[in-house]
Amino acid sequence: MSLWLETSPAIPTDPFEWDGRYDTVVVGAGLTGLATAVMLARAGGRVAVLEARTVGAVTTGNTTGKVSLLQGTTLAGIRRRTSDRVLCAYVDGNTAGQGWLLDFLDAQGVPYEMRDAVTYATSADGVDQLEAELAALQAAGLPAGRTPSAPELPFAVAGALTLGGQAQVHPMLVLAALAAELRRLGGRVVEGERVTAISASAPAVITSTSGRTQADQVVLATGTPILDRGLYFAKTAAERSYVAAFRVPGDIPQAMYLSAETPARSLRQAADAQGDVLLVGGNGHPVGRADSPAQRLAELTAWAEERFPGAERTQWWAAQDYRSANHVPFVGWLPRGRGRVFLATGYAKWGMTNAVAAALSLAADLTGETLEWARVLHHRVTRPGDLAEGVAMNASVGASAAAGWTGAATAPELVDVPAPPEGNGRVVRHGMAPAGISTVDGVTCAVAAVCPHLGGVVRWNDAELSWDCPLHGSRFAPDGSVLEGPATEPLAPVPSPLAHADEGEDPPTRVEG
Repeated sequence: MSLWLETSPAIPTDPFEWDGRYDTVVVGAGLTGLATAVMLARAGGRVAVLEARTVGAVTTGNTTGKVSLLQGTTLAGIRRRTSDRVLCAYVDGNTAGQGWLLDFLDAQGVPYEMRDAVTYATSADGVDQLEAELAALQAAGLPAGRTPSAPELPFAVAGALTLGGQAQVHPMLVLAALAAELRRLGGRVVEGERVTAISASAPAVITSTSGRTQADQVVLATGTPILDRGLYFAKTAAERSYVAAFRVPGDIPQAMYLSAETPARSLRQAADAQGDVLLVGGNGHPVGRADSPAQRLAELTAWAEERFPGAERTQWWAAQDYRSANHVPFVGWLPRGRGRVFLATGYAKWGMTNAVAAALSLAADLTGETLEWARVLHHRVTRPGDLAEGVAMNASVGASAAAGWTGAATAPELVDVPAPPEGNGRVVRHGMAPAGISTVDGVTCAVAAVCPHLGGVVRWNDAELSWDCPLHGSRFAPDGSVLEGPATEPLAPVPSPLAHADEGEDPPTRVEG
């Protein structure tokens, strides 16, 4: 569990209202969903937020909490793939999002810290990336400065960019304040309601765990859309990355740092009940495509321990985000949604500003307001480079799909496999179909190893003890229940001989060990 989720205040929620009717239903209670809901409620709308798990359970509650316009080398990447006009619109949107969020926190009395943001380089290639980023920052009108060193860091750097006046937050305090404001305005926040279908009729009909809800419009704020209309699962790449908290002897750097090079290294100060901790993030990888996520986490831990002697890891967590081919989010109408279904996705790990920018854009769309920067982003041109990167993204999906099915075809039969050791899982065969078997907390589960979204063979995540799909980032608990979409249905249970059922009985699928 993340530091933020562990120290989250209680967030009151509401019961599900069967066949309730609203102006807007927002799907997902992360920063995008709750900020959008508050903006629409302030405009007089009747709004309900339906959350499949709990408030902040997915990306927002697992972020690093940096509210920054200096975003590593993101701006140079956008400028290279689009145009200065799109770059400036992206920065204007993020600036508006940052401003709205900090104004809201000030008004609600929610604490946050103003900090410098720093992108640093440790190699000649990294310095070249800093130069390109500085040029992009200048083109966008951001007053970043170039420095030859970063004195706070206990290791040498070859150069750095600094942008003052940025912020760091406790993300769950932010969500708690947004949820409270929404409920004060008459809105509802409902947990444990996984949306499985949306009809874009008039009114739209939303089907979820407890029944159906009606609304004039629906906003999908689910990380990646849970509806396949528009094929956004194929237009974005899902990436998982790690954060670890360390108790560190001596001073902790106070600025917010991010390396220009990969694997990324993100640093910031935070606090728990015992005092200050150092958060170190990075080592991201496409979801379901790392041979050992646990090894990625071990490498991140070793890096921190080497550079901060005496550092002791206190906890760790992981987050998932989605990146578009040109690194600019998709926000607006969902195709074939009849103008009633909207989406936001593709924040490329910068959701604390992009999520609120998306909320501003969505609220403007739904209330008839025009935001010039949002209009530019809505109408950006797809360039050949975007198409090439999109082709590469989908080629890697195809390769992962083929590799998964090839590997499953040669896997041993489920009946021939003993229960895995604690914390382990593997893909086997159940007849001709792939199956996944795992043991977690003494319970052995056997499930279908085929993602119900588009048929990818899932892989075992040895760090988070989950089944992850290498195609589009869906994740499942050992018992098959959905952790993250775009899948909305669980992995089906598979009869397992490990249950040792009496002859003539249907074998159960779970073994208490």
